[in-house]
Amino acid sequence: MSESDAASWRERRREASIVHADALERRRLAESARARELIAEFVRDARTRGVAPVPLRARSYDGRHRYRTPLRGWYLRRDESVAVGTDGEFYVLSVPSSLTAALRGTSVPPRDPPLVIGAGGKDGESLDLPVALTRVLEGDTGR
Repeated sequence: MSESDAASWRERRREASIVHADALERRRLAESARARELIAEFVRDARTRGVAPVPLRARSYDGRHRYRTPLRGWYLRRDESVAVGTDGEFYVLSVPSSLTAALRGTSVPPRDPPLVIGAGGKDGESLDLPVALTRVLEGDTGR
């Protein structure tokens, strides 16, 4: 393969990877928009049905500590690792260990919600967002 052929091939591969990355990002954004719609509907339904929000606590990455947050909402997984806040935002409740957090609490930034919680994890660890939201509305907390 000549140097110009190799350069041309590299350029085509680079362009293809950019197109692929753009398509993946568009798909992620569309899924997140759909998930936001589901969450907004859930928050309305939870309030209408009187499903009370609870104070949300974050867990340290190593799982040994739990910290207060200023958030209230509904846990979506039985291990309380993700939640929807009363503000309609999606939260992953995992933070670094911190003495300050132990004393004062911690903040957790909202994230773009997925349609599948834990996708790409171990078998049995993923959960469809609509299923998780329905469980909360039906009072199935698993505790």
